[in-house]
Amino acid sequence: MKSYALYGLLALAPLAACASYEPAPHAFHEAINQPYVLDAGDRVRISVFEQESLSNTYAVDQSGYIAFPLIGSVAARGHTLQQIEGQIAAKLREGYIRSPDVTAEIDRYRPVFIMGEVGAAGQYSYVPGMTVQKAIASAGGFTPRAQQRDVDITRQINGEVMTGRVRTSDPILPGDALYIRERFF
Repeated sequence: MKSYALYGLLALAPLAACASYEPAPHAFHEAINQPYVLDAGDRVRISVFEQESLSNTYAVDQSGYIAFPLIGSVAARGHTLQQIEGQIAAKLREGYIRSPDVTAEIDRYRPVFIMGEVGAAGQYSYVPGMTVQKAIASAGGFTPRAQQRDVDITRQINGEVMTGRVRTSDPILPGDALYIRERFF
């Protein structure tokens, strides 16, 4: 009789691990409400009033910089659009343009990465307001073996890489890596 009880407990152990839900760290949800910061892979439309030759779309390179005419490299990684506008305007004032009026806006966000139990894992374009569920839909939906309640997301927050488990209705951010786990039964 003891062996049946032991086998029963061993059979339930994976289910107990499956049923536990550990929410993402608090910083995970705070990041959604913070101003957007640029990183490699973003494309930024920068306009300088009455300076057509300087107004263009610029990519943030792997090292986190934008190559801007006249002034050279502008640090973009970890900066908001308003900070980029200020940096460019300040550098242009240093002997190039007397009073530059600079505006910056996102042309294309860096992609999200979707792995695991989805129809077509890979890299996908981020769309503002995207949720986990919408991202999974863009990747062909769940496979029959997918655990559909929650997913693991790896996200960089303030220079630190964090992983947390979120529900499918939660929003995602550009650059997030989603992992859809396989269910146990």
